[in-house]
Formats: sequence, structure tokens, C-alpha cells
Amino acid sequence: MQPDVQHPQEPPSGIHPLLAGRFSPYRFDPSATVDDHALGLLLEAARWAPSAGNSQPWGFFVGRPGEPDHDRLLPHLAPSSARWATDAGLLVVTLTRRHVGEDHLLYSEFADYDLGQAVAHLTVQAQAMGLAAHQFRAFDLEGLTTELKPNPGWAIVSMIAVGRAADGPPEDRNRHPVAHLRSAPWSAAE
Repeated sequence: MQPDVQHPQEPPSGIHPLLAGRFSPYRFDPSATVDDHALGLLLEAARWAPSAGNSQPWGFFVGRPGEPDHDRLLPHLAPSSARWATDAGLLVVTLTRRHVGEDHLLYSEFADYDLGQAVAHLTVQAQAMGLAAHQFRAFDLEGLTTELKPNPGWAIVSMIAVGRAADGPPEDRNRHPVAHLRSAPWSAAE
């Protein structure tokens, strides 16, 4: 273990259990499904995230095993993510609106940040429902963009696999200490 990294299995007293227990699984239970009600709650949580000027510049494309939209996503997964993401009960493609129309006027300089907040809300909601979420970027961005054809101004940013984790958090999860969070931007390069 690196000396400046804190073991997250020992979160400080007072941190909410949903946050302390969150992890990104590398194995999902393929028999666990994300039904319509659960999907609705996940998207509702994302909907209530804060955004600059209440612009809500995010969108989601969802696919569950057995659905045609899920089949559209699978060929674009990188081998490293396909090993575990295909067993999740839900795959979510995250998009943000970066530009207005086709003229590339900036929609919001905060669009990616705002999408991140919506994804964080979705992730915490998943944890509250006994589900786990693993965010990832190991997919063919160009191929997925061609497949989904988002409207002008919209960009695919990441994907999220959501489902029931097949295993608990790994024993060797490490986190930088809070002091690192406060000093990292001003420290010498590591």
C-alpha cells in the first residue's frame, strides 16, 4: 500500500454508509434484472441532480439484456469491459449536450461537470437499492457514436453497468487521504 493512500474499508466515522459501501464491481450476477420500476428510480435520481442554470444537459441511452438496444451496445464494448459488463442488468450510455446545434456554439462549459453530478446521483440511488454501478470508458467511442447517432451538439461521454454485484468490494481498494485532495493540484508531479 502506498504511504499516502488510505484504505477505504475503514471510512471515517460519519460518512454515509451508501458512500462508504460503494464500489465498482468487476462481476455482476447475470440472473439479477433491473426492472422498469428500478430503471425509473435510477433515471429519476439523475433527473434531480443540480446543473448550471438548471440546464440539465445530460441524456441516457439504456439497454437491458434481451432488449434490442442492449444488443446494439455489446459489439462496441472493449474486451476489457465486455468480460464483466455484459452480465450487468443494465447498460447506460451517458451523453452530454456540449454544443448548440451544428454550429458548435458552446452550450454550457459545465455540461460534463453537470453530467457527472447526474451520474453520481444515479450511482448513489443504485447503491440505496442494493445495486452496484461501474462507470467505464472502455468502449469504441467512434463506433458507438455511429451506432446511436446522437443529435448535433450531443456527445457520448461514458457508460455505466448497473446490476447486482456478484462479489463484495476488493480487499485492496485504496483511496488518497483528504490531505492529498487539498494539495494535489499544487504538488510536484508524482
